[in-house]
Amino acid sequence: MNDVLPPPWGPLVETYGSPLYVYRLDEVRSAHADLAAALPADARVLYSLKANPHPAVVAELARRGCGAEVSSRSELLTALDAGMDPGAVLYTGPGRSAAEAETAMRAGARLFSVDSAAQYGVLRRAAARTGTEAEVLLRVNPMRATWGSGLTMTGVPSQFGIDEEELLARPERYAQAEGCPVVGLHFYLGSNITSADALARQFGDSLEAATRVCGRLGIQPRLLDLGGGFPRAYARSDEVLDLGSIGPAVQKRLAECFPDPAHRPRLLFESGRHLVGAAGSLIARVLDVKESKGRTFAVLDSGINHLGGMSGLGRLPRIETEFVCDPPRQEGEEAVPVDVVGPLCTPLDFWARGRSARLRAGDLVVVPNVGAYGLTASLLAFLGRDCPVEVVLDGDTVAGASRLVYERRPLSSAP
Repeated sequence: MNDVLPPPWGPLVETYGSPLYVYRLDEVRSAHADLAAALPADARVLYSLKANPHPAVVAELARRGCGAEVSSRSELLTALDAGMDPGAVLYTGPGRSAAEAETAMRAGARLFSVDSAAQYGVLRRAAARTGTEAEVLLRVNPMRATWGSGLTMTGVPSQFGIDEEELLARPERYAQAEGCPVVGLHFYLGSNITSADALARQFGDSLEAATRVCGRLGIQPRLLDLGGGFPRAYARSDEVLDLGSIGPAVQKRLAECFPDPAHRPRLLFESGRHLVGAAGSLIARVLDVKESKGRTFAVLDSGINHLGGMSGLGRLPRIETEFVCDPPRQEGEEAVPVDVVGPLCTPLDFWARGRSARLRAGDLVVVPNVGAYGLTASLLAFLGRDCPVEVVLDGDTVAGASRLVYERRPLSSAP
């Protein structure tokens, strides 16, 4: 716990109020540069917009030459409006209607990942109806899982990907189609993997699986998306994992699996939390500190409606908030166990139980590392409370401030 209020929180709260999300573009640039340097030469990083679709964040990554991984029409339009190259956008997701596929193609999407033979059929028909030359990556659910991930996506029974066994046994279901060819494979085995060696092994295993599948399908892949899993702590401070060993290890396996340099596929990697997690902080104010039956409660102006990491899906992590106090505490003032709770009318609205802290009404609470899966992964509409302002900093300069507002519009037909 730090008892000195660091800049720029105080002035920003005075200007924009609280609660407040702040995103630092210099952190975004640094994270992208570090990740790109750690990967094999000529590999492309795709930013997963699900982590944070704020236009200023996406635009900054577009300026760095980053591509995009999107899984909705809204994310696609955000990426394109922010300056992403349409040729560097991958549209993913285990289910896609014909209308969604056609809308995406008309908007400029050209590269799609598919998770089943039926979904490949949806894309083929959409390409034919729109007169679009689309390309396809078959997402593979490999034979075995990767261990050490925060969330296992494939290698187990899953809605994501086509079982490798299915691809090997029935390759005819994925035969090349005019106007919608298969140009490679897509893997994503798990998220938030906290070991560089485990990440390198995961990517190496995917390359080995790619040789089996591509050989059986009779294709020479142009692209291989090896997924991601690059770690970043959520809502607590951490140390950046050194990823420098990944590039040489993956480059070696790539050369072993695809020995002919003239026909070596380009590698794609995806990242959300690693690129933007450390760029974001949530600042809230303590509204009240009260006692109840021997326990102390600090009530904030922000709760699980603004932060919670998919809390509506039962994925509520323990939020390890970092407290900063204004004015600073007096020497010798002792910390006491505090339940840090939000303003919502439900006992489920809490961030921490029994945290040792020294809090008074009016203090600020700063939650670090919430640039990913923060505001747009929370219960935004619960009880109709205002969303926090989002402030974008480029160095010490405010590059923009906005508030996300939900609006109900009557519709005469489906959009």
